Amino acid sequence: MKRLLGFALVTATWLAAPALAQTMPPPAISVTGEATVSVPPDQARIDGGVTSDAKTAHEASDANNAAMGKVLAALKGAGIEEKDYQTSRLSLQPQFAANYKPSERTGIVSFRASNRVTVKVRDVTKVANVIDVLVGAGANEIGGINFTVTQASKHLDEARTKAIADARRKAEIYAKAAGVTLGEPISISEEGAPVPLYRGKMAAPMAAGAPVAQGEEKLSVTVSVSWAIKPKE
Repeated sequence: MKRLLGFALVTATWLAAPALAQTMPPPAISVTGEATVSVPPDQARIDGGVTSDAKTAHEASDANNAAMGKVLAALKGAGIEEKDYQTSRLSLQPQFAANYKPSERTGIVSFRASNRVTVKVRDVTKVANVIDVLVGAGANEIGGINFTVTQASKHLDEARTKAIADARRKAEIYAKAAGVTLGEPISISEEGAPVPLYRGKMAAPMAAGAPVAQGEEKLSVTVSVSWAIKPKE
């Protein structure tokens, strides 16, 4: 009876061993690889517009509409296609006296109307020219310039290749320190969405003829890689 029980236990252990081995993950080294590439921007967006003050809301609105009409006409006259500029903000707000108290029935001294437009510039060498057009037509607000890379995915592919190479470099360091041999990659995953690092510039108002430096944009990628390892022979 004892022999039969012992045989059953050995048999059960032997049968369970392959299943247990299948559930255990293989020995591996997991690291992250990072890479950044610098790319000259090939497109820009300029935010500009007109702000008008008047004693009444109607006067402020009329003055602003007339001024903005000149700005839009100037953009069109400069050869910028209508699809490349659009209204981004409209506002009409009362302006209160400096000593105004909320408890008072009225403290409005004037009204301020604002109309802003975002212009897409497909040739970054013409950014300064577009600013000159805006200011020359009466725009009294230039809120900012954003330079972008339109073909970011192509450059991100270069960063991905470099990120994998960086991950391998790190894994080989760990493998050497641990006294093992690095094998094939078991898994590769990209951490989050690789978003280009765009830079906003010139947030303050500026005058016509101001110099514009486009610089370069940085595109970054981070990957997680697990590499199989085995004992050194």
